[in-house]
Amino acid sequence: MSTRHSGAREEILGRIRRAVEGAPEVEIPRGYRTTTDVADLVELFAERVRDYRAIVHVLPAAAVPAKVAELVAGRRMIVPAGLPAAWAAPAPDVDPRSADGVLTTCAVAIAETGTIVLDTGPGQGTREQTLVPDYHLCVVSAGQVVGGVPEAVARLDPARPLTWISGPSATSDIELNRVEGVHGPRTLEVIIST
Repeated sequence: MSTRHSGAREEILGRIRRAVEGAPEVEIPRGYRTTTDVADLVELFAERVRDYRAIVHVLPAAAVPAKVAELVAGRRMIVPAGLPAAWAAPAPDVDPRSADGVLTTCAVAIAETGTIVLDTGPGQGTREQTLVPDYHLCVVSAGQVVGGVPEAVARLDPARPLTWISGPSATSDIELNRVEGVHGPRTLEVIIST
């Protein structure tokens, strides 16, 4: 930042400090809506994720290993360390640039926005592993689904690298023609384990 801009910034901040000097502290109410009914949260999350053109399966936990095996069959998948052993056999090292897809868990999922958050924890892989392949299969436990963003943020560690995923990667050009797969996986498939 140049000295001229730095001086202007300090002048503006000084004016603000003088204007609020002696003003009483105001408590900001944080009465966020919350939902604790897991079935309602799962239903809303599944609906919102489908709205983003993702493929969604809501299954009992016992059916997850078979569904994962079915969906990854014949694909060269990245399998990050920390996934439940029953989901997939350890994969040989697969370069993200030549992988067909990645299988992950998540840190938290947000029902209201249909967003999955990864924090590179166990079973989540690295950003490169989750953003380069064309296919992402994410298994979300019903207990990881929260109602809104404030609840999700409360569960996350801000020091960890966070990747927020709301559907398959998509963008639109100036004529609003949708193009998928530009900034991440073209196909997002989500298994919600109940």
